[in-house]
Amino acid sequence: MGWKVPVTEGETTRTACALGLLRTGVDEKTGELLTVSVLAERVGWTVDLVSGMSAALLAARWNAADVGVLASGVDGGGKRLPSNAWMALRRLGWAVVPPEGVRVNDRIVRMAQEQAGRLLRAVRWRADLTAGVLATWPAAPGKRTSEEWDAVRVAVPGGQHQPSSVINSRTRQIAAFVKEHDRMPVDLFEVESKPRAARVLLLSACDGQQATIERADAPGRALLRLQLPTRPDPQSYRDWTWVSCPIKLPPVIPAGAVLHLPTLRPHQGRVRADLAYTHPVPKTARSGHVVALGVDWGLNTLLSAGAARLHGDGGITELGAGGMFRAAGVLAKQHRLRRLSERLQAKADHYQRLTAGDEQHVLAAKHTVLSEEISRVCARRSNLNGALAWAAARWAVDQAIAAGASVIYVEDLRSMEARGMGRTLNTRMSQQVRGKIVDRMRHLGAETGIAVVTVPARNTSRHCPRCLTPLRHRKAPDRPTLPGWKWAVCPSYSWQGDRDQGAWRRIASRGLTHQSKTVCDRITGDLAIRTVVDTLEAGAVITPTTPKNGRDRSKTGSTRRKATRPTPRRRRTPSPAGPQSPAGKRPEGHAHPDRPRLPRAAHRHQDVTTISTPTTSRHRPQGAALGAGFHLHAHATPPRWVRVLGPDTRSGSGLLS
Repeated sequence: MGWKVPVTEGETTRTACALGLLRTGVDEKTGELLTVSVLAERVGWTVDLVSGMSAALLAARWNAADVGVLASGVDGGGKRLPSNAWMALRRLGWAVVPPEGVRVNDRIVRMAQEQAGRLLRAVRWRADLTAGVLATWPAAPGKRTSEEWDAVRVAVPGGQHQPSSVINSRTRQIAAFVKEHDRMPVDLFEVESKPRAARVLLLSACDGQQATIERADAPGRALLRLQLPTRPDPQSYRDWTWVSCPIKLPPVIPAGAVLHLPTLRPHQGRVRADLAYTHPVPKTARSGHVVALGVDWGLNTLLSAGAARLHGDGGITELGAGGMFRAAGVLAKQHRLRRLSERLQAKADHYQRLTAGDEQHVLAAKHTVLSEEISRVCARRSNLNGALAWAAARWAVDQAIAAGASVIYVEDLRSMEARGMGRTLNTRMSQQVRGKIVDRMRHLGAETGIAVVTVPARNTSRHCPRCLTPLRHRKAPDRPTLPGWKWAVCPSYSWQGDRDQGAWRRIASRGLTHQSKTVCDRITGDLAIRTVVDTLEAGAVITPTTPKNGRDRSKTGSTRRKATRPTPRRRRTPSPAGPQSPAGKRPEGHAHPDRPRLPRAAHRHQDVTTISTPTTSRHRPQGAALGAGFHLHAHATPPRWVRVLGPDTRSGSGLLS
């Protein structure tokens, strides 16, 4: 297949990846039909050869000198190194040999060198970060002063915009080494051991002599041909045969996309294929946005989002009341799995101390069972996080599509470290899947030309979105004197509402006013607004769409009790006699005259809870009991748009309600 994708004006190419599965194969030499287990076994033999050679190369080059030479980008003669890792390693003379008595072709060696070269290139950034932290080691590692923060940001690469959480995590890693060895480490290579070579086949490092892929005659299908060994230790080239593997392409891959050689991963008796493809997508713009979607993070209300419009005179108005993506049930399950994993890990560590490495100990078998259970719990947590990230990102992008927004502004919380709120709440806030959600947003937004930009999170929940006055946070609107964090009230009475609802207004207005300050990371390509300018921030306010008439009718207390009606209820009135004509009559008994209600699984109350927690009885929220399937614990509220939206010409998905 051709490698170039035709694009038109206003489009660009995008390379993405989708998950596929190799279900069967045909040995072209013998014509034998390979089952899933046989195909996984033959792929596993190849993976073992590649990972073994890659691990040997990593062990030989895991030092500061060799990593520095590879990261410098030039060879001994001053020539620039190729971008492909395997070519760069060959230019430097870093060869790798297969095990004794095993015969492999040069493409198998390429995959081993490519995998090792990528790992060695990636470690350079961590090595420079560790060196900067060691050079500016603070007097109290647990709490740096402002001068020590300035010094470490100057020493580490890109420290000016580096999240503080990254520097703190590296500091804790070094402090753990000091506690164990009672001395400071020399560099990263003394703190960390060599990385483990993953059991994968990077077919992208090969050419047509090892693997090929092309679309089949049937739509949505492709044919992968690759050479696999017929035994775990091939002695000659006769022990390698071509195998044809038909692949059913996922529906996310467009019909006109160009397919690339995948990455194969044996997993639980099957072979997974990471299918890479390139297709044209609309271009995203850094600036020039008129309608933007602001997204704020929360604890139980995972996402709060709403749209805002920038007018020609510089004024900003909101488009609707916004919506919420609530995942309290999913996060509660995630925390239960986390606590279970911690208990199992503590028990496994205790067994390991008791056995002291003795495989004949009576507790060795129990330790093995616990280790397997820990891996299963970790897999459940990973799958749950992945499903939640995709659902939340899809909801946010659909909100932007429905509002006609060309950009999504998300607050940057990479430096957030939850402190001072108790051990349980600190852990819950620190283990949210924000990074995965933002990555999924970028992935889905790029398909429709919607840019995803991170903005500074400072004071987004503290200041009023209409006058930038510091807000007073209360527990609930019916308790205006009780301190809390959920309900925000402006002292100038210009706005009051849910804290997260005010935050997305501040995020959207800050992004629209600072869009000229958007920068693109040269390595990752992510868009971000890194600094807040005071002159631009002064205009980042939401103008009310309709002026207030009369007194403020916002709810500030409990509803006044009304007297009961003297008229009896309708059901207490006897049913009239049946008419002689075919005309209908009021239903008799307890039959409700209204339309039939939706079933429980489809009847989802999405109203925002704004009253305080009842004190008379135990509070039992029922939101997590609604829905069906995965969305049994995830609920999304569509915004109530002020204007009538026209037909969407870019996506047929519409709102995800």
